[in-house]
Amino acid sequence: MSAHLLTFTPEMDVLNAINLLLEQGISGAPVVDRLGNLVGMLSEKDCMRVALNAGYHGDLGGKVRDFMSPRVVTIDADTSILEVARMFMESPFKRYPVVSDNRLVGNISRHDVLRAIDSLRGTIPV
Repeated sequence: MSAHLLTFTPEMDVLNAINLLLEQGISGAPVVDRLGNLVGMLSEKDCMRVALNAGYHGDLGGKVRDFMSPRVVTIDADTSILEVARMFMESPFKRYPVVSDNRLVGNISRHDVLRAIDSLRGTIPV
């Protein structure tokens, strides 16, 4: 799990958020309120609506809250790595926000699960 991650606020300009996603080379980030509560996710897919709005309505930009996905599937901080691997196998998601009492504490990605598997190499008999 990564504890240091990029986050956005609902009031942030979505074009600035897109720029940060591109700079960081990531496909999405959690959206948190001023208290650190998870209120949504902004993904590359969500950002495609920015282009559609500009093309169809002439509106380029807006706030993150206008484009984020407010319904977020999360993982509780004490979820086992096996359960996380199962969740990745059964969904198209590339990452999940990790929460404790609805407060964002980190992010876990498919890459993190692979790293956990790799750390077991040599400890499991073949």
